[in-house]
Amino acid sequence: MSTSTAASAPRTDQSRPHLAPKTIFGYGAGDAGCNIAFQMTGLFLLVFYTDVAGIDPAHAGSIFLFVKIWDAFADIFAGRMVDRTMTRWGKFRPFILWFSLPLLASNLLCFWIPVESYTLKIVWAVGSYALLGLLYSMVNIPYGSLAGAMSQNPVDRSRLSAARMVGSGSTILLLSVILAPQIKSADNLAATFLVTSVIFLVVGMVMFMTTFVTSRETVYREVAKVSFKETIQTLRHNGPLLRLCLSSFFYLTGQNVVSALGIYIANHALFQYAGAGNWLASVVTIITTGAVLYVGPLGPGVTRKLGKKVGFMSACVVAITGGIIFGLAPNLIISLVGLFLIGFGMALLNTMTWALESDTVEYGEFKTGIRTEGATYAAFSFTRKVGQAVGAAIASYALAYVGYNGELDVQPQSVLDGIQTSAAILPAVFFLIALLIMSRYPLTEAKFQEILAGIQANRAKRHAELHGNS
Repeated sequence: MSTSTAASAPRTDQSRPHLAPKTIFGYGAGDAGCNIAFQMTGLFLLVFYTDVAGIDPAHAGSIFLFVKIWDAFADIFAGRMVDRTMTRWGKFRPFILWFSLPLLASNLLCFWIPVESYTLKIVWAVGSYALLGLLYSMVNIPYGSLAGAMSQNPVDRSRLSAARMVGSGSTILLLSVILAPQIKSADNLAATFLVTSVIFLVVGMVMFMTTFVTSRETVYREVAKVSFKETIQTLRHNGPLLRLCLSSFFYLTGQNVVSALGIYIANHALFQYAGAGNWLASVVTIITTGAVLYVGPLGPGVTRKLGKKVGFMSACVVAITGGIIFGLAPNLIISLVGLFLIGFGMALLNTMTWALESDTVEYGEFKTGIRTEGATYAAFSFTRKVGQAVGAAIASYALAYVGYNGELDVQPQSVLDGIQTSAAILPAVFFLIALLIMSRYPLTEAKFQEILAGIQANRAKRHAELHGNS
């Protein structure tokens, strides 16, 4: 086992003050940077492929499926890189410094296909999206792992998780206001995507550097660089992580069906109703994917009142209810109410999930004595990426199944009905499965406090063995 990184006994959690507001804000800014690439591709890349590049929806679905599974393995690679790294800036922050600019540049390449051949378009789409996936892993894995190293206080962790959601929601809000309305009205949609990517490259760098400057790694670790054997040992004993991963896979699948179909819902399925207009694209994006902006701050309160596990399950119920309402909605207003509930539930799920993931790091340390934030986060992110892949692919295949044609301004009624049904039933089923899995999750708030106490006792014992009474 590697040598200890501290020469003195670690402080207890009770002696560590709550994180300062500027630290919370700075951490949230990093998620805004990450989501410039993640949400722009998640919300609009399918539309870019079908309506700008002229790629068949079924082929687009296969691209999403292949690249997202590639991303999942990129997460494992990134997690190992993180666990093997220790610098004067810490373990996680250097990756944000090194890889944020290449990530944002690769996002630009995804929305710029300078070739005419259909085959070359497919090759470019796969290559650019796969590059973005790898670079996203190299930034997002250390960024997400950083929260567990900043504090072990449950409320602080919930605040950090909420800050992530606000950061993510801010990016979605910008995309909703700037880009979404232009999908239906822009004279040159290709130029619109390209210019937006350039602007967001600059904005994203400001966000990433804010996180790098304001965040600090304060949680004590006895093992600075974790071997592959130690990583496997820690993950193998982490049952709560496995259950969280499975539950997250299903809810992320449902969430990505909604996100990928959002523009199609606004511009086609809801456009048939009285009162519809170009404003729908912004509103639908804000109340579904963008709900994290106004739901994220509720996370700490939900954690205090219900606990993270019950909060997660309650969010599933809200999202399922929204799906049922949206599927049965006879008009625009009720449709928007259903979508609002879906978005509210998804946003709360995201907030609870990130706080739950940090807790599984402590469980792994409690079982093995080794903190493996990078590998734990990577394993968690691996299943999330697979869920995202499956969700985006299912959305694409659903479009192909109902007969969507990107060259038509007005789709047949059967296509409109098919889009609405797909966006209602499919996510609701996946949210229900996620709820059932989470119902058996073992880490309640009381159990987590026992684990923290056990970790402190184990650390003190090992410190005494290594250093005596000095």
